[in-house]
Amino acid sequence: MGRRTNLRDLIGVLKDKASLSKAALLSKPNTSSANLAVLRATTHEPSIPPNEKHVAALLSFGHSSRATASTCIEALMDRLQNTHNSSVALKCLITVHIIIKRGSFILQDQLSIYPSSGGRNYLNLSNFRDYSTPKTWELSLWVRWYARVLEQLLLCSRVLGFFLCSSSYTSEKDTVEEKVSALLNRDLLREIDALVGVIEEICRAPDSVHVQGNSLVYEVMEFVRTDYLSAQNEILLRVIEFRERLDSLSFGESVELVCTLKRLEECKERLLLLFMNTKTTTESIWDLVSEIKNNLGMMKECRNDGRLVRTGRRERGSESARFGGQVVRSGDSVLFSSGRVDLNRVPFTILESVASDE
Repeated sequence: MGRRTNLRDLIGVLKDKASLSKAALLSKPNTSSANLAVLRATTHEPSIPPNEKHVAALLSFGHSSRATASTCIEALMDRLQNTHNSSVALKCLITVHIIIKRGSFILQDQLSIYPSSGGRNYLNLSNFRDYSTPKTWELSLWVRWYARVLEQLLLCSRVLGFFLCSSSYTSEKDTVEEKVSALLNRDLLREIDALVGVIEEICRAPDSVHVQGNSLVYEVMEFVRTDYLSAQNEILLRVIEFRERLDSLSFGESVELVCTLKRLEECKERLLLLFMNTKTTTESIWDLVSEIKNNLGMMKECRNDGRLVRTGRRERGSESARFGGQVVRSGDSVLFSSGRVDLNRVPFTILESVASDE
């Protein structure tokens, strides 16, 4: 097995050199530099995350023209779609995640509209398989799951109008709370539904037993951890806002909110297993979720008994006050805002064995 792995690694090195030479010789002048940057950041070398120097070179394409940024994104997506190597695929996905977190506005914008059709199968990796070895076969599970997490993150970003955990979205908490309070009930429900969708996908992480010590997997989980913290913070803001609006919710909105909160509660145990050593500033979210569900349940009972009297529906916010304008459509670019919640991040330990949903 060791000899086979070494041979595979050698072949990977040769493929990298051949790809670099091909990109340098055959690519058009305006695309060769982007192709080279992507190839250097996503080598076949297993278990080693993208080199920071090569990542920085790739991110620099976001500080030029929109056409240059578009060329970079296309080169990265082509690399992702054409590889059958699990390590290369994971590095491509990590690079996509880095663009979401640290990329310039123009680079993030090009990522948000690629492809123009968008959709739930955004990265199109649901059928990815690396049959080379048992280890690469298991890494394929991580590729498919990580792609789904990023797809859900991109869909959520379209709804929110900003990327979770993006360095371009930083502001004081009071500013964010003010924007959340200006949302209509239906928009607030849509946003919390999208955020819970991110949490649900994170909870479907594969079993990590056979990839212990793999630095690529650890890097993936570290990135996902920060997304989890960001999503939980954003959910907490909206749950607090809903607590103030209970009397203004229609029956349908109340039912939808309860269903969404139940979905979130069902993730609690899995989240504790995945991030058992991660401390957050949102530990009270579970008590708050339970409180709102109970209050809505009592309001429903009172209504059924004829004791609940409402003088009219009070809708918070107005269409013109909607944060970031209208909700971004599937093919539109993401609208970025200047507000962001600061996170308290601390080291964490990945549980070596957790139940797999695969």
